[in-house]
Amino acid sequence: MAEEKAGRFPDPHEFQVPPELEGWEEMYPTHHLFSADRAEWEKQQFWYQDKIHAPDPLPPLDLIFQEAWQISLSQYTTRVFCIPPAQGIAQRLMGCYLYICAVAPPPPEIIQEKAGHFEKRVFYVFEHYDELWDKWLSKFKKLGNEMDAVNIPEELPKFVPEDKVIPAPTGYYVSYDIIAAFDTLVNQMFKGWQYHFEMLNLTYLAYLMFADVARKLFPGISESAIGKMVAGAYVSMFRPEEELCRLARLATSLRGAAEILKGANGVEEKISELNKTPDGRQWLEEYEKAKDPWFHVSCGSGWFHYEGSWITHPEIPFNYIKGYVERLERGETIERSLDNIEKQREAIVSEYRALIQTDEDRKSFDDAYKVIRTIYRYAEDHLFWVEHWFHTIWFKKIRQLGSLLAKNGMIESPSDIFMFNRYEIPELLTELSTWWALGEDIPHRGTYYKDKVKKRRKILDAARKWNPTPALGVPPEEVAEPFTIMLWGVTTDKVKEWLKGVDVSAGADMNEIKGFASSAGVAEGPARVLKLLKDIVDLKPGEILVCPSTNPSWAPVFTQIKAAVTDIGGLTSHAAIVCREYGVPSVTGTGISTSVIRTGDILRVDGDTGVVTIVKRAS
Repeated sequence: MAEEKAGRFPDPHEFQVPPELEGWEEMYPTHHLFSADRAEWEKQQFWYQDKIHAPDPLPPLDLIFQEAWQISLSQYTTRVFCIPPAQGIAQRLMGCYLYICAVAPPPPEIIQEKAGHFEKRVFYVFEHYDELWDKWLSKFKKLGNEMDAVNIPEELPKFVPEDKVIPAPTGYYVSYDIIAAFDTLVNQMFKGWQYHFEMLNLTYLAYLMFADVARKLFPGISESAIGKMVAGAYVSMFRPEEELCRLARLATSLRGAAEILKGANGVEEKISELNKTPDGRQWLEEYEKAKDPWFHVSCGSGWFHYEGSWITHPEIPFNYIKGYVERLERGETIERSLDNIEKQREAIVSEYRALIQTDEDRKSFDDAYKVIRTIYRYAEDHLFWVEHWFHTIWFKKIRQLGSLLAKNGMIESPSDIFMFNRYEIPELLTELSTWWALGEDIPHRGTYYKDKVKKRRKILDAARKWNPTPALGVPPEEVAEPFTIMLWGVTTDKVKEWLKGVDVSAGADMNEIKGFASSAGVAEGPARVLKLLKDIVDLKPGEILVCPSTNPSWAPVFTQIKAAVTDIGGLTSHAAIVCREYGVPSVTGTGISTSVIRTGDILRVDGDTGVVTIVKRAS
């Protein structure tokens, strides 16, 4: 290809999507599309597909999370904590997929101006993190509870109830309530994401600062050794799994509960059986206590409405509990061994610290280590509250609005509301309110909206079958932006591979794959390639998980697998963090593992060097 010879990816303003996607642009707000008025700047940027936050085609309303993080992440870097050379991350859509680019550093005089603000603001947060976290959690829970309390009418009454009219009219009615409810939910979602990044960029910055100190003091230190020094934290994202362990242990201590939970019946039948005995009811009481908030964990990433959560799919936690009960009866340990991780961390920190020659260097190391150990847990602490608990509440409330639209013939099913972006839904709700207010025998445009849903679902289905280009525009000679490398796992070598094109058909001839050495240790075992969330149930103890990226709801499998390999993600990705916390060897950001490796292949995963070796191919 000419573009490959020129060392660049397709021009975003000339790139053509498959004809099956015709009309895809109509689904999204124009500010998220490549546009002629910004073409000069857009053509000069390097845009890569954001497979961390949007690996699948984006349903229109689910774009709201991307809109929110683009503003929030960027403002904290540029305007709030003023990280001197850093700017924001811009987003564009192409063929229903999200592409992002790291904006180039600002002029030198702006960098200098930001530096003064940076030192004062950032180090204050580092020094006061514990008290700031308590304040953060309090205000975030308050916001989530306010969202949950937003009133969404279940129906449009034939006549307003009399107590809303006499002795004094309320003054506003259901026609206002449904319009105001959506506006309120949108505003709350954006506020939630403003809170989301309150300290997240600083978490990644602290990791960068600690890693930089470690590399200077200990030339040649491996990335996995640095990761080991950070591992071992009690964080909210692991609490759902800990609750499952607690419920499993409780079941084994109560008469008959374990047998019911191990049975083949569905969730409703198991609950019915448990309700018949005092011990069973005791277990159910604890189960109900665990559900709020800890089962508000997404079945996937938390970014897509169709993933559901443990609240909407109780068969998932019940299946995990069943497996835990069976393992307990075999005498196995089911909990994460935090003590072992802490001992390993302390040992490696002591080993390297003993190599330091001067008091000045020792202080530099100790200060950086104290900061990273204090603030780094925020990465997984806030993740549960925002992308799982908060998003689960949002999806519930939006579906309630969708149900009202469906009951009145505007759309076919409640989930169809997600086929409209956040700027279009007020139009539907305004038309619904108007239709109700006008009286009897008035037509509305339900057919128009239903046809639009069908068209958009067809486009999204086509987009899922398409393999989009990994990047657009002009790649840099060297990928140096640290967040791009640390979180997304995009490196100079990775970009060069993209330019050459990944020949998946040649995968059978490959026996070695390289990525980030994200979690220390070496393991060998059979591969289990999982490309779809629903396939996690196929994973067997002792296997090596190979997937595009891990999801927080998969935490219960990390006590069973030997190692993990992912296509996507760098040293601070969720997969890297979780594997370090569970002491599981991991190589992340390989780019091609799910294309090259097959289920049953025997793998050797070296989390110290970042190399995955295919020892033997499955027959």
